[in-house]
Amino acid sequence: MPQGQPSVVPDDGLTTRQRRNRPLVVVHTGIGKGKSTAAFGLALRAWNQGWPIGVFQFVKSAKWKVGEENALRVLGASGEGGSVDWHKMGEGWSWVQRDAQMDNEEKAREGWEQVKRDLAAETYRLYVLDEFAYPMHWGWIDTDEVVAVLRDRPGTQHVVITGRNAPEKLVDLADLVTDMSKVKHPMDAGQKGQRGIEW
Repeated sequence: MPQGQPSVVPDDGLTTRQRRNRPLVVVHTGIGKGKSTAAFGLALRAWNQGWPIGVFQFVKSAKWKVGEENALRVLGASGEGGSVDWHKMGEGWSWVQRDAQMDNEEKAREGWEQVKRDLAAETYRLYVLDEFAYPMHWGWIDTDEVVAVLRDRPGTQHVVITGRNAPEKLVDLADLVTDMSKVKHPMDAGQKGQRGIEW
């Protein structure tokens, strides 16, 4: 396929520019590494375009210091690109559920309520809902509601959602879906995560 040329041009009544500038729902799912990393790469592109960015972390603990957070906060405060707001919802839960599940479930719901308010107010141009597939997969947040809110969001707001086990209804709604598969990983050979690679 030639660069920049779609393989199909739908008969939808839109001009090329209108179709090109449609807001997207992007999903990064699968068991492989790189889902959040790819989403933060999109955030860097959005920052470069001067877009306001909202990052909502639904799984990673508020105590964890991830490299992308520091980098994007510095860039957001630089005044050269877009603004960056970073929200942490979780308390260290991941796909392995822990004893504090009820507290984490409530925090996830609170986070989703904030996202809904921001979407309604068109607060950001890009939303990174990091690890948001998990609360839907676990039934903590209603997938049908998420699909309806994203489908009906106003303006030109792009949303990227990461996490394993993205619900089928979300995948069906999305404009761009990438399933990260694992071929090899250092953990398979007993190596734990390391600074500069995992965080």
